[in-house]
Amino acid sequence: MIRTRHLFPAFRITVLLVLLAGMVQAQDKPPINQADTLYRVETTDGTVFVGTVTELTKNYVIVQTATAGLVKLAMRHVARIEKVTPEEIEMIEDDIWIRNLQSARYFFAPNGYGLKKGEAYYQNIWILFNQFAVGISEHFSFGFGLMPLFLFNGSPTPVWVTPKFSIPLVKEKINLGAGLLAGGVLGETSSGFGLGYGSLTVGPRHRNFTVGVGVGYVGESFAAAPVINVAGLVRVSRNSYLMTENYLIIDDGYVAGFLLFGGRTMIKRTALDYGLLFPATGDGVFVGIPWLGITVPFRRKMRI
Repeated sequence: MIRTRHLFPAFRITVLLVLLAGMVQAQDKPPINQADTLYRVETTDGTVFVGTVTELTKNYVIVQTATAGLVKLAMRHVARIEKVTPEEIEMIEDDIWIRNLQSARYFFAPNGYGLKKGEAYYQNIWILFNQFAVGISEHFSFGFGLMPLFLFNGSPTPVWVTPKFSIPLVKEKINLGAGLLAGGVLGETSSGFGLGYGSLTVGPRHRNFTVGVGVGYVGESFAAAPVINVAGLVRVSRNSYLMTENYLIIDDGYVAGFLLFGGRTMIKRTALDYGLLFPATGDGVFVGIPWLGITVPFRRKMRI
């Protein structure tokens, strides 16, 4: 078992590595032509092309890509076509990469970014945790979730809602988020529960660092100490990210929390999260618990 006094140096080193990796990736990238209108074209087998659309008919689409040149696709093989902005992509080794599919949160914790209007996703963690969210406007999203324990002999079922505001202080560089997780338990007469939070995110959607503070409550009673959240991610390949998400509670000199380290891999239209969750108390850090989650984003197909 690792002692708590060894925990903070290791955590600081992890955060430093995330930031350094992001700085390295940010250097020497060729600029994206702001004058070009870029589109993301996804085929029915999950292949994605990003570039300018030079011709579009009811029968086919022709895309000018950075690496494959002109690509002609029959519309019967096209699943969706959607416009992307320069902020939603990054240029690496003369190729255009699409941003993070789940850029508004890490494993579980939300960051300062929000969903764009009309964007939506479904998230599942270890089968029992289910959550859905949708972007209502450019700065507000709303979600709801449940753990369907009623399937097990009619057990009480936790349900919750997650309204969230996102305010860009510096577009695609510094974002402020504020929101609430408010819920109750169906089948019980106990009071509701929840967590109000604020978060500050520094860095673009594919490479950022977040510090957040939340205050929990049950009924009319608030927690004696806030929860501090420190999280970050950095893109390490076309489809993969390294991620860390950590919670600390410091109450009258007592320190406890959770440390979560792992990654995210984008597989076709889904994002797979995986890692190890380490509970930590004043006595040390305990054996890691596997973490597995999946996010399925929903996007509207462009009308021809």
